[in-house]
Amino acid sequence: MKEKIESILEIYSHTGRDSLIPILQEIQEQVGCLNEEVVVLVGKHLNIPTSKIYGLATFYNQFRFEKKGKYHLQACNGTSCRMNGSKWIIDYIEKNLKIKNGQTTRNGMFSLEVLTCMGACNLGPVLSINGEYYTELTPTKLKSILDELITE
Repeated sequence: MKEKIESILEIYSHTGRDSLIPILQEIQEQVGCLNEEVVVLVGKHLNIPTSKIYGLATFYNQFRFEKKGKYHLQACNGTSCRMNGSKWIIDYIEKNLKIKNGQTTRNGMFSLEVLTCMGACNLGPVLSINGEYYTELTPTKLKSILDELITE
């Protein structure tokens, strides 16, 4: 992993602190998440204290400190979806997969991310699995989808 990080930093060898976010984005894309090693290496490269990098990375919810699961579940919890039952969907996933928002199952199969709005308000409640949208979910429909993924 260190080699991947260093090769990305080499691309940004002539840049300054204003490249922090693009560097973190690219490392996350290549490595899967940010971790202590990433924060330290980027800090040394840009001469920025690790506390500042960690503060920035935790401020923006686009950055992750855990790798996504094989199936990345994104549940919409916007007003429209919430009115149509997204809370039940989130509760069901948390209870049955034993993960909370931002976590990945121990076996690396599923990760959950709760979003404020996915832009499909008239089709709620909405769940995205690896970018594929499942709309107008019902408890039965959600159970069927998850059961199918678990048995794959």
